[in-house]
Parts: sequence; C-alpha cells; structure tokens
Amino acid sequence: MTFTWTLWLALFGLIFGHGLPGAVVGGITGFIIDSLRKGQRSRVTPEAGGYISPLFNVLGAVAKSDGRVSEAEIAVAERVMQRMGLEHEQRKQAIIAFNQGKQPEFNVTLAIEELRRWVGLRRDHAFPVLDVVIETVLAEGNPPPEKMAILRQLAFALRVSDMELMALMAMKGYAWNATGYSRGQGHYGGNGGYVPPQRNTQGPDPYTVLGIARSVDDRAVKRAYRKLISEHHPDRLGDLPEAMRKQAESRASEINAAYERIKAERGFK
Repeated sequence: MTFTWTLWLALFGLIFGHGLPGAVVGGITGFIIDSLRKGQRSRVTPEAGGYISPLFNVLGAVAKSDGRVSEAEIAVAERVMQRMGLEHEQRKQAIIAFNQGKQPEFNVTLAIEELRRWVGLRRDHAFPVLDVVIETVLAEGNPPPEKMAILRQLAFALRVSDMELMALMAMKGYAWNATGYSRGQGHYGGNGGYVPPQRNTQGPDPYTVLGIARSVDDRAVKRAYRKLISEHHPDRLGDLPEAMRKQAESRASEINAAYERIKAERGFK
C-alpha cells in the first residue's frame, strides 16, 4: 500500500496544525484515506491469476455433475489451459483444482463464491469466466439439467441476468429459454420440465445476442448495443490471459454482427 495521503496530510498538519500534534492528526487522517483507497482498488482490480483454482474447480464440478467425466470435457479443460498459456506451476494448480471439482463431496458453491469475490465489481471479467464454463457445459451437445444448474448458479453469483446468459449461449450457437427456472437455486420449475439448450442451425438470433425483444423500438436497440459493446470490449479486461481477451474480441464481433443484421432489417443507421 502507498502512503501518499498519510505523508502529505502529516506534513500539512506539521506546518499548519501547530507542530507535532497537527502532524499526528494529519497522519492518522491520511492513513485512513490511504487504507480506504487500497480497499477500493482491491475491489475494482481482480488479483492476477486468482481465478485459476476456483475456475477449474467449477469446470471439474460441471464435468462430473451428470455422474461421469467425458473425454470431450477433459479436452475442453486441456484447451482452456493451452489457450490461457498457463505456466508449469499454474497448469499443475489447474489440474489439481479440476480433479478436486470432480469429487462427489466437492462443494461447488464455495468455488463459485471465490469467483464472485475475484470478479468483484468487474462485470467485464464475469463474461470471460462464464464463456469458459459454457464451453464445458456444451462439450457434449445439449446439456443435462445438472450442468445448466451449476452454470445458472454461477451466472446468478456474478450478477449476470437470464437475458445476458441467453445471449452468451446464442453466441455459442445455442438457443436457450430461461422460462420456468428458479433463479439462483439450481432447479427447474414449470409444468414443461427441463428443456435443454438446442443448437441453432439458423445461426445466432440477433435480438437474443443483444438481449432484447423483437418488439423494442430502434432507440432501445441502439441503447442495448452501446451497453453490450462497452461491457464486452477486450480493452477492459486488464490482467486476463490473451486467450480470454480473444474470446472477448469474438463476443464483440458477434455483437457487432447482430447489430448490423438488425440495422439492415429495420433500415436505420
């Protein structure tokens, strides 16, 4: 922690606050300000690499949630490690965490809570994390409810809405409707039971990608686009690996493509 305010206010108190007593009061005040600023920075900027263990814990838990870990799910974890460019020790850390997540007694809620703390107020960090988990959820095609339950629990913890998660799924080529889902609890309700995400053979629905209904007016379309492109811009990702930055670039491209399709359909600029 730097002590900029501590030093400056102590000096100010020494000069203008009657010597040593003024310096003490100024120094204490400055120390409090420096401490608050440090706490704020720690909430805003996630710790570098602090996501590795809880993220791979969650990937392991997702893979095992239906009772077996498939080769496709292991392959996803391997690809994620490679794309992230994990060094030898980080790779060992990721493998250990993945294996922990596979254990029957593993409490995935604790790992999700760690990711929530790591993401903090940085919603732009929440989307790359969800991207990676979605890859595992969709590794074998239409996922069972156990996998979607963990994904939804994570999205809820990271303050990502149903519409936003539907948009992320759409960008992966899957259509999903959150209707009937008991938010944050990991259970499906309604009379129709569980309906898994389905691969969309027609390509991503542009309105789902932007998280809006087809009935909204042009102004709402533009507003949704500006908000999304701001949140998903790769320049905002800070210390995340290059692989996650590339995923953000891919999301930004999908958002731009969806917006262009809607503009062409509606005929506005």
